[in-house]
Amino acid sequence: MTDSASTSRLSLLGTSADEPLVSAAHGTPSKIDMHQHFCAPEWREWAGRHGLIKPEKLPPWSRLDTDAAVGFMDRAGIATAVLKPMLPARYRSSAQLREAINITLQSALEVASSHPGRFSFYVPLFLDDPDASSWAVRRGLGQLGAVGVNVTANYGGVYLGDPTYDRVFHELNDLSAVVDTHPHNLPDGAPGAVTVPGIPNFMCDFLLDTTRAAVNMITHRTLDRFPNISVILPHAGGFLPYIAGRLEALGRFCDPPLEPAAVRDHLRRFYYDTAGPMAGAATLLDHVPADHILFGTDYPAAPADTVTNLAIPALETDPAFSPGQLKGIYHDNALRLIPQLASV
Repeated sequence: MTDSASTSRLSLLGTSADEPLVSAAHGTPSKIDMHQHFCAPEWREWAGRHGLIKPEKLPPWSRLDTDAAVGFMDRAGIATAVLKPMLPARYRSSAQLREAINITLQSALEVASSHPGRFSFYVPLFLDDPDASSWAVRRGLGQLGAVGVNVTANYGGVYLGDPTYDRVFHELNDLSAVVDTHPHNLPDGAPGAVTVPGIPNFMCDFLLDTTRAAVNMITHRTLDRFPNISVILPHAGGFLPYIAGRLEALGRFCDPPLEPAAVRDHLRRFYYDTAGPMAGAATLLDHVPADHILFGTDYPAAPADTVTNLAIPALETDPAFSPGQLKGIYHDNALRLIPQLASV
């Protein structure tokens, strides 16, 4: 790896190491957090040096350390977290993008190796660069032991499910890969601009971004054409569970038209994480088997106290979930999806 900073202390996202968590302990760590963000300090330094970012413009939680993350996990009862790499920049070439991905993967691997059993990681893909994405799949899944890939809901307004991504999806299908998704700002806005003044984009727009991607994948029969992949939708699928009936009734107006059976089938085959806090589970469980729901925190984009004081208590007291279903959500469902997590 070239031109990357040496690391004396690896940093993970989160609250400061000496800031106490608000909630009490949540028992012996056993949860598997499928949605924890990671911004490699080496990438931050490298991208700043190359003029790709202004580090001070990144969110504050992107600059905090592993000790804080481990402390949060212990307090929240989380045994293992799967890191979703964050490396937002406009890269000048495919070669530069590959270097950024490699720096990030090496950093995530070092975090995982330094804390056995506590961390695993996804490979970040930029599907608008299929050559770099193919390389990243081989590097991350084939050589470094990543447990899946992470993609964004759209790239330049082209949403997941679009045939332009088929080449990479064929490769992922051959590997029976887990494809974790994440939203961002809606297309066509100025970078970083707030769509509605006073309302952060993550409040509403992110959920719509996920919903658009899910509907586009249903419309293009992504799970039928690539039956070996497993797709995870964050934040309980955005608005998808709430518009399922609308999709079934009006999907014939999509192009190509959607049959109600295809809507029901895809909703049952997607996986959904609980990062949020998510809304009440009853609507989700109307359309989704409980064994396709995975625990996720969104930490540290979601502050520690939000997770421990709001999100986890809401899950544990949600009347829609039985104790057995909660056990699956917290641990067992993730191990069935990614058995590799048992031996990270």
